[in-house]
Amino acid sequence: MSNAEKFSVVLPVYNEQDNLQSLFAEIRAAADSTGRPWEAVFVDDCSTDRSLAIIRELAEQHSEVRYVAFAENRGQSAAFCAGFDAVESDIVVTMDADLQNDPSDIPDMLAAFGNECEMVIGWRARRRDTFIKRISSRIANKIRDSIVDDGVHDTGCSLKVMRTDLLRRIPRFKNMHRYFPILMKMEGARIHEVKVNHRQRGAGVSKYGTLDRALAGIWDLIGVKWLITRHIGYTVKEKK
Repeated sequence: MSNAEKFSVVLPVYNEQDNLQSLFAEIRAAADSTGRPWEAVFVDDCSTDRSLAIIRELAEQHSEVRYVAFAENRGQSAAFCAGFDAVESDIVVTMDADLQNDPSDIPDMLAAFGNECEMVIGWRARRRDTFIKRISSRIANKIRDSIVDDGVHDTGCSLKVMRTDLLRRIPRFKNMHRYFPILMKMEGARIHEVKVNHRQRGAGVSKYGTLDRALAGIWDLIGVKWLITRHIGYTVKEKK
């Protein structure tokens, strides 16, 4: 990857008004340190607080900021997809807007991205979640690995670097963001993991309950397993 190649940071947002200013300041410091052109694409998932107003202010004040605002709440996966469609670069960095992902990890992840991989995944070796969330994640990961083994330590970390063209080709469905590694692998992506910092949430509360995620995850696993077994892949030897 060229050091001058532009990258886009895609951030789904739902009721994160108290985190956005600090988050963007950290993203800007990390992105500027790379010496590469960049943009931040916020996708507001029909927030009911002042999130969209703050995003508009950031866009007016900083040329690097662009945004998409949904007319209705469509969920995190839809927000990611809207961001992928809106970016103006060949490299996408995804992260949450709750300050748990550390933007200072972005330069190292970009450095690992390039000729030998098409996807870099953050690995939260030291989680800062609640005890209940950590235990439920471990159980969910064991079940997922037994059905859909993507070969990575931490599929749930939102901090990832991916090729835009591959992201635009993967199947789209609710909760697809939890399966980016296996979906990208189906498109031929090679994956590299980088240990990253994980922080306690900034302001606000988590938008997704543990039970809700568990119930939805059962259907997701069935659907993703079906996609894997029915996936069509081929390599062209010759054409005219």
